[in-house]
Amino acid sequence: MTIKPTEYRDRREQLMAKIGKGTAIFRSASLAVMHHDVEYAFRQDSDFYYLTGFNETEAVAVLAPHHPEHRFILFVQPRDAEKETWTGYRVGVERAKEQFGADIVYPIGELEEKLPEYLKNCDRIYYHLGRDKAFNDTIIAHWQRFIAQYPKRGCGPIAIEDTNPIFHPQRQIKSSAEIELIRKATAITCEAHNRAREFAKPGRYEYQVQAEIEHIFRSNGGLGPAYPSIVASGANACILHYIENTRQMQDGDLLLIDAGCCYDYYNGDVTRTFPVSGSFTKQQQILYELVLEAQHQAIARVQPGNPYNDFHDTAVRVLVQGLIDLGLLVGDIEEIIKEKKYKPFYMHGTGHWLGLDVHDAGVYQHGEETWQTLQPGHILTVEPGIYIGPDIKPAEGQPEVPEEWRGIGIRIEDNLLVTEQGHEVLTAAAPK
Repeated sequence: MTIKPTEYRDRREQLMAKIGKGTAIFRSASLAVMHHDVEYAFRQDSDFYYLTGFNETEAVAVLAPHHPEHRFILFVQPRDAEKETWTGYRVGVERAKEQFGADIVYPIGELEEKLPEYLKNCDRIYYHLGRDKAFNDTIIAHWQRFIAQYPKRGCGPIAIEDTNPIFHPQRQIKSSAEIELIRKATAITCEAHNRAREFAKPGRYEYQVQAEIEHIFRSNGGLGPAYPSIVASGANACILHYIENTRQMQDGDLLLIDAGCCYDYYNGDVTRTFPVSGSFTKQQQILYELVLEAQHQAIARVQPGNPYNDFHDTAVRVLVQGLIDLGLLVGDIEEIIKEKKYKPFYMHGTGHWLGLDVHDAGVYQHGEETWQTLQPGHILTVEPGIYIGPDIKPAEGQPEVPEEWRGIGIRIEDNLLVTEQGHEVLTAAAPK
């Protein structure tokens, strides 16, 4: 179960058709240091991986559709027996050409010398100025040299244009192969959530539940967690990105688990909330059913042709009306929504794109008034919640929250594929 070389080729061809006489440059991810001389496990840059499937650091991909001989160029680390003894085998220059379909492959040390060949006749450089400042400076320096020569030559790149606006819409629509990889990631994710629900009980620690979850990820062939697993019991569930996972669970707690498996770089992202002891308190059940109803109604709005904000607005309206009915908010629903007076209870959006990145590539809006339209092949999350922290501060003009409601945090999150007919919930195997 993987992406075939022909699909990587088609992705590059699709992008090259858009850039015309431009040259696009993509840099691999760098190794990140955990502490002193210990590095984190390498994770390739998603744009670079999407176009090449190449999974090593210190690499550069160049797309030059205007070049007479070389349209796809790779710069990679050469084989080095001594270094490979310490850090693992490399593909090397010769095998990279054969394996990854490049027209030509150079050692990464020749980048400065060879890159101008693929820039001199292009009309612009497509490059995203990312976090690698040194490489940003390299690209800018090349561009400045060509700008200086432009009056004499009358050709060469006259601008640097960000790749994201032209490239990321391509990543948003998932191919059948990508959908199958996300199916696998979400299936493993659901299995892990189901195991966590069986395992969790009063007296156990959040980190023990985390260990069960991540054991399922790895034992099923996943790369590990798609993001730091959130295992939040009691009031910890009111912290959106709680990752300490150190508390001992108590009778009467709710346990909020937000965890997803990464499988071949594609990700699941699921949240379930349940009572550790097996039964809700009255207040927990009321709020849980409110969040669940908001999610049901939001999911129903995930349809091709609907604007992206539709399912979020639907969830907000259900949550606000429920909080009004409980007396936790007071006033006109339209005014509360317009003035965002519900924010102390619900402070985040109801979803995001999902794919190679957990918060995947692509825009949500086109300007202030126009939202992205949902299309078949989009994959997104739907995740409403209510969070009533122990020290919640209501919006101006809103009542104080009674003590019996405090310390309750609930989120329910599923992953949805937009289809021609409507949607498919990819994470239905984890019960709610």
